[in-house]
Amino acid sequence: MTLDKCKKGQKIKIMNIPNEIIRSQAIRFGISEGAVVTCEEVVPAGPVVVGMYKQQIAIGRNLAKSISVELIN
Repeated sequence: MTLDKCKKGQKIKIMNIPNEIIRSQAIRFGISEGAVVTCEEVVPAGPVVVGMYKQQIAIGRNLAKSISVELIN
């Protein structure tokens, strides 16, 4: 599943960030492959907002389509 398919409130684990440049930018925010984040908001036709460590990060829809995630129960 990809990040853009997540629903608000779901806990997800980042499995793969394919683009090297995007991966390095995400690491600066504390998000890396294997990180567990919460989907805070999915803005219709807009970004996906994820939360981790009391911070929220908006990830553009096109970028979210390329990030592989796994649901955590």
